[in-house]
Amino acid sequence: MTDFDPEKFEDKYANYFPELQKAYKQAFETMNDAYDSELVHAIDQQILNESEPFYEDGEFRVELPENPTDRITAIIVDDEKLEAVLERYVEEIEGELRSVFGLEEA
Repeated sequence: MTDFDPEKFEDKYANYFPELQKAYKQAFETMNDAYDSELVHAIDQQILNESEPFYEDGEFRVELPENPTDRITAIIVDDEKLEAVLERYVEEIEGELRSVFGLEEA
């Protein structure tokens, strides 16, 4: 577990790059075990590759690029399924960020 400093998170890639990689990797592995691996891989490579984690008001949140579902071109998937898996994936990343930084919810 890393000592977390919200002010240092503003320059997250310089201060917390290994922790960010770990959180995203653990979220990917969890999602890959639970959902269609082609869909999870497409979301990872075509949406989350341009996502941005933030820490505000005591919470982590992941900001997605504009029109995230329009970015999926590697596979054919209906919008409802894509949106549900993407939402779950973002929740998983946010949870992994809390875990990696020792900020588990009580």
